Amino acid sequence: MVNLEAQGVPGVFIASDVFRDGAAVQAKALGADPAAVYVPHPIQDRTDTEMVALADEAFDEIVGRLVDG
Repeated sequence: MVNLEAQGVPGVFIASDVFRDGAAVQAKALGADPAAVYVPHPIQDRTDTEMVALADEAFDEIVGRLVDG
């Protein structure tokens, strides 16, 4: 993602909220400040319908971070 952004391609990563601290530590270690959207945990056992609902709820924030940087 960092390489793409260096070429002018915006990016955002999506993760469940329990990984917020880990993502911050990893980003700092890499010298990056990526745009991130966090969704409620857990993800693994959700149904397709639940995943679509999560995506729908996060959509505006994801697009906003892509467009606004």
